Amino acid sequence: MSYLKHKIYGILFKLFKSVPIKDNKVSFIIDSRESFKGNLDYIKKEFEKRGNFEFYFFYKDKLSFTSFKNLASSKYIFLNDNFFPLAFMNFKDENIIVQLWHAPGASKKFGGSVEIENREILSKISQNTNYLITTSDKIKEYYSEAFQMPKEKIKSLGLPRMDYYFENHDLNQLKSQFCKKHDIDNYKKIILYAPTFREEEKYNNVFDFLDLEKFNKSLGDEYVLALRLHPKINKFYSEAISAKGKYIDVSGYENEQELMLLSDILITDYSSIMIEFCALDKPTVFFTYDLDNYLAHERGFYYDFKETVPGPIVYTTEELIDVIENNKFDKSKILQFTSTQFDVIDGKSSKRIVDYLLK
Repeated sequence: MSYLKHKIYGILFKLFKSVPIKDNKVSFIIDSRESFKGNLDYIKKEFEKRGNFEFYFFYKDKLSFTSFKNLASSKYIFLNDNFFPLAFMNFKDENIIVQLWHAPGASKKFGGSVEIENREILSKISQNTNYLITTSDKIKEYYSEAFQMPKEKIKSLGLPRMDYYFENHDLNQLKSQFCKKHDIDNYKKIILYAPTFREEEKYNNVFDFLDLEKFNKSLGDEYVLALRLHPKINKFYSEAISAKGKYIDVSGYENEQELMLLSDILITDYSSIMIEFCALDKPTVFFTYDLDNYLAHERGFYYDFKETVPGPIVYTTEELIDVIENNKFDKSKILQFTSTQFDVIDGKSSKRIVDYLLK
């Protein structure tokens, strides 16, 4: 695999080796779509409480000499996703580089756990990273493998954007606005359906497996289904079945966390969204119509899926309806699973991280 583009980043960055570092300067590495920006925003807000800090967003795909200079002169550098050029960028010892990662816990295997060919560059990135932040000591081993990162660099301080759930939200107002926007009755409970992407195309059109008519006939008086599609499976989404009233398409809903706050039940399959939803102490049902195929051909999990997931596993629309109608959820299993993914959930993750770095 050619890393020429990443190496060019490294060469350009060397031009700013002599730029002095400013102790009050903080940079955030992000793409122009501002993907996974939540963590960075919460860290920024926390630094703003501490004094006169200067902030800069380094956009991966908008290069300039000014952007390299700002990055090189930053005392603290945060990223939220993989950035391969980091392997070839020659930072000073005074620069502190922190990988926050955008997802809580550990579910599906990723990075060096499955991409053997990328382990060398991940290892180089690891050498240029001071800290990798996770949500629990219990998942350090998985993150160490995924990032090719020594365990001593991994700090279980929490996920900054989880602080969102401890802010003062007016749930009644949010629910009222949501219902008005989507023309639904305010009394209805919301079931969020968030299926993930499959490599095997035939399993991506969820409407081939979920009988919406049957679902709504059984549950429609009490619930409304809100569908949030993975970006990669939008092309498999059948417009023919999108009749008004059958479900709400929230695939483009900007704030996924607000959706989780508003939702009463989550239906998913293999998506890591269930980790965050469980942290809210809400029930999840796993609609895994292709489970055996997925386990055999996709990237696998860090745990035994059938034994570990914090909710009932179902394979058909009828089983799905039965679980929801009869409230077949085990709260103790939700709590047990959450305890393996988070050391603490208290709304102070951003504070812990900034405290740790400043002290």
